[in-house]
Amino acid sequence: MRGAPRLEAATLRLPGIAHAFFTRAGGVSDGVYASLNGGVGSRDAPEAVAENRARMAAALGLAPDRLAVPYQVHSPDAIAISEPWAAEARPRCDGIVTATPGLALGVTGADCGMILFADAEARVVGAAHAGWKGALTGVVEATVAAMERLGARREAVTAALGPCIARESYEVGPEFVAAFAAAGEAPERFFVPSRRAGHSMFDLKAYIAERVARAGVRRFEDLALDTYADEARFFSYRRATHRREPDYGRLVSAIALI
Repeated sequence: MRGAPRLEAATLRLPGIAHAFFTRAGGVSDGVYASLNGGVGSRDAPEAVAENRARMAAALGLAPDRLAVPYQVHSPDAIAISEPWAAEARPRCDGIVTATPGLALGVTGADCGMILFADAEARVVGAAHAGWKGALTGVVEATVAAMERLGARREAVTAALGPCIARESYEVGPEFVAAFAAAGEAPERFFVPSRRAGHSMFDLKAYIAERVARAGVRRFEDLALDTYADEARFFSYRRATHRREPDYGRLVSAIALI
């Protein structure tokens, strides 16, 4: 077994921190899952997903059982952990934080935002899965607040957004705009008209950046990678849906104290 290739954020190359935004390359899955599918919720062979995750953990210098990925439910909920959990006991949440060295926090995505957080001085890290619903209901702020409870200072936190669907690839219906307006947001800041009547292009990346700023995080990096457009490197739920493919793989982003 070897470690999987990874992308990194310059702002997260910090002392005592290991992190990775994994692509779809370097795994053992095939078909629509080729090749580094990290999604236990997919219909991929479980043994292939387990091997893929083991390669991800190895890339961070950790054993396979030290990579913790929750059961994501598009919620605003974030929890602190100090040990990994059994596969059948995954907590239902979308943000996780820890101050425990040697424990990797992972989130999955296939268009949604995957955000990694670190306060290198306080030695607290976090990870959040932020689709439009999670971002709108506060998962970013909840993750930063959970880090604070472990001793982090939000003004010292660095955050980075990994591969995520870009505005040019994300057409939505009027119900999206209405949901943001009902929540007190200014839709004109994050939605622009598309060529299809009544539809808009949604800038999830800009909205996540806005929520990170509201959380008091001053250092933020967007890797500026579009999951939908870059098929060679990334899985995309929306692309798979448009092609009527039977399923899709999941990317993993992870961070650990070392």
